[in-house]
Order: sequence, then C-alpha cells, then structure tokens
Amino acid sequence: MDSPVNIICMKWGTKYGPEYVNKLHGMISRNINLPFTLTCLTDDSHGINPAINTNSLPSLNLPSDTPERGWNKLSTLQENLADLSGEVLFLDLDVVIVSNIDELFAYPASFAIIKDTKLKRSVTGNSSVYRFRIGEHNDVLQKFQESFESVKKQYRNEQAYLSAEVHKKNQLSYWPAEWCPSFKYHCMKPWPLSYFLTPTIPDQAKIIIFHGHPEPHEAITGITHKWYRPVRPTKWVEKFWHE
Repeated sequence: MDSPVNIICMKWGTKYGPEYVNKLHGMISRNINLPFTLTCLTDDSHGINPAINTNSLPSLNLPSDTPERGWNKLSTLQENLADLSGEVLFLDLDVVIVSNIDELFAYPASFAIIKDTKLKRSVTGNSSVYRFRIGEHNDVLQKFQESFESVKKQYRNEQAYLSAEVHKKNQLSYWPAEWCPSFKYHCMKPWPLSYFLTPTIPDQAKIIIFHGHPEPHEAITGITHKWYRPVRPTKWVEKFWHE
C-alpha cells in the first residue's frame, strides 16, 4: 500500500471553530482516491474529530501587538514540523472542495501556490492552497524571524513575503488557474448581475477559495457585509461543505 499523502491545516484564535476542521476532513475524504493523513496545527484541539491528527501550533514568538496577517502560516516552513516528512499540502480552513484533488499531489512543482487573481503583475500567490517539501524553505522562515520588522514594512502579509522569497530561489510555481478559483471573483457574478444570479462552480474547479466576505457559511445564506457586492443564497456550498 502506498504511503499516505500529508495534508495540513492550522487553527488558532477564535475565528474558526472545530467544525471547520471537521468539515475540511470530510471534504478531503470524499474527494481523494489516495490514502491521506490530515494534521491540524492548533492552539485548541477541543471538538476536533479524533480521525484528524492534532499537533501544537508552532510558535513564531512575534510581538503581542503584531497585526494578524497570516504570519503564523510561515511556521509551516520549519525543518521539524509535526513529525512529518516529504511533501505536504496546506489547506486553509475556509476552502470548499468540489471535486477530486489527487492531481494536486502529482502536479510537477517544487513549491506550488495559487496565483493571486487581483495581482496579475506580481509574483504574489494566494496561500489558501500550497504544496511544499518539509524543511526545504526553512531559510525563508529564519529570514522572517531575524528581520521581522523590515519584512512587515515591505510585505503586506505572509503570502506576499512567502511568494517573493520562494520566487527568489527560482522554485515558485502556480497551480493551473482553473483548479482553485475564488468564490468572490470567479463564482459570484459581477454587479449588478449578482443581485439576480446565483454563483456557479467554474469548469475544472477542484477547490473554491474564500477570502474576506462571504465566508462559506455566509455564502449559503447570502451574506457579504458589502452593499455593493451582494450574493444570492448559494446552496451548493452546503452540498459540499460538511463533515
């Protein structure tokens, strides 16, 4: 039997409850033909399905007043991460998996990430879905820890810094654009059609990514918190997003 592929996620603070981790596990189970393990790096494992491996959230030792810009994700680059080895696929908790993801493990790339939709002229990727080899980019983490003040002045968030540094090493690749579309930019219709037409799943989509609003639970009921970006209740999200 082949060794299981490694998938990891992170949960810290109170933004997402254990149900997000459990739903992610359910979606993976329904959309993969490969044996897999899901490991959640977290500061609170209460309520997480026992079928999911849990490990302590790695510490970055950042100043307590540091703005939350996803910096914690950079801790996945450490050499000894949760007793894992080889290649690892990272998934954000708020993604919705809509079709088989086997190809994400076979895609030929040293480091694969989503190309950011809005930043066409930048190397910046969206780190909702990225694949890397454990320990191979520990230098990127070390540089961040040694130069945090200058890094946060130069880069808006973790994914901008991560993409730039891996690009400098000539190892940055992007998933095929159709695999990981944005709910906001590729599923929702442009204004004013968004008032009348329900979001749809783009052809060849594997994982729908959510950033800002709506979150998956908001998309189901039709909430965006933006008057100029309305969304019709999107029941197909509920069809895929469950344990």
